[in-house]
Amino acid sequence: MPHSENVTQPSPYNIANVVTVGRILLVPVFAACVVVSGMDHLWWQVAACLVFLIASVTDFIDGWLARSRGLVTAFGKLADPIADKALIGTAVVLLSFYGLLPWWVTIVILLREVGITLLRLAVIRRGVIAASHGGKVKTVLQITAIAWYLWPWPEPIAALGPWIMAAAVLLTVVTGIEYVVRVWAAGRKGPSNAASTT
Repeated sequence: MPHSENVTQPSPYNIANVVTVGRILLVPVFAACVVVSGMDHLWWQVAACLVFLIASVTDFIDGWLARSRGLVTAFGKLADPIADKALIGTAVVLLSFYGLLPWWVTIVILLREVGITLLRLAVIRRGVIAASHGGKVKTVLQITAIAWYLWPWPEPIAALGPWIMAAAVLLTVVTGIEYVVRVWAAGRKGPSNAASTT
């Protein structure tokens, strides 16, 4: 029986995880574009937004590859949200640094994302709890809001950015609480049940 389990386990060295690592490597490229733009240079802002969107799209690509090809691994379930948090965290810090986003918004997002990442690491021995549907919606809202801030919209359209970000922050808090509850519930059921929630 142990032998058959080893055979059916996909290798962590697969295309889905390569895409995830690629997203992590795009984070410093994105940050460099933002810094060079100073958020007041049209074409560098466009470049920063495009790099951010390309990196963000890989989140959906690696997930699709992992599920469609049976390449879901513990590494992927852990690395994927870490890659998301690195990208989102870098983006909100830079937006706040350039005065486009209130620092309290960035702090709320960072506290939630770092806290959940640490919680994932703390419970990994009992099994990795995958991101919920609400967590994915939260990510989409965050991506949309950040891209809205990055793109050099004319003022009437740019004014929608804070409203999109407000929705993203609300869902960020709600899904953070939801994840803590899921970890607590899985811990009460024991290690075997915690693993089954992945």
